Amino acid sequence: MSPEPSQYARVAKPRPITVPRLHHATFMTLDVDAMVDWYEKVCGLQPVYYSQRAAWLTNDEANHRIALLALPGTKAPVDKPHTAGLHHTAFEYGDFDQWIDNYERLRDLGIRPALCLDHGMTMSMYYVDPDGNGVEIQVDNFRDWGKSKEWMWASQEFAEDQVGPHFDPEKVLAARRSGLSADEIHEKAYAGELGPDEEVTELAFPDVWPAKLQQTADATV
Repeated sequence: MSPEPSQYARVAKPRPITVPRLHHATFMTLDVDAMVDWYEKVCGLQPVYYSQRAAWLTNDEANHRIALLALPGTKAPVDKPHTAGLHHTAFEYGDFDQWIDNYERLRDLGIRPALCLDHGMTMSMYYVDPDGNGVEIQVDNFRDWGKSKEWMWASQEFAEDQVGPHFDPEKVLAARRSGLSADEIHEKAYAGELGPDEEVTELAFPDVWPAKLQQTADATV
């Protein structure tokens, strides 16, 4: 039985006539340098302004897409993967080959995804930045936002499962090298045919903070 729709679903929507566009996300951090370095490697974000306690980064025409603030009094999070708040930001490639090439580039830099999921409308690799924030690098399986939006709204598959199967990016890479098309690879991944050799059930990101705090404590001894 489907749950009762929320009260919000039954009332008039107080939307603005002219809607604003999502522009940027801002993160509190304890290490601006590490975050700037990571976001440049993973997402191609470069600083527009960069100081000891703050940085504003962009990878397109906007003045910034990610802001980093190291404000006085900032504290390390506790049990970050299971705490309410921002789960992840997402960046999209318009081309499957660019997307999988980016995986290979990051792998060779020692940066690997924590989760890889075929959601149906996207194939998505989730990375974890130095502060434990999730970053999704995705490619639209339909190569058309209108089509992927319609699939999310109308498909029985998404109604039944909004997460989708895990996939092994090395198997995706091997499939591409064997000559399979992006559509064929997505079909196999969504059918669970490119899954990891060992079953993955965890969807939470790993908690980077215990090790970071231990390193800090060891450095001060």
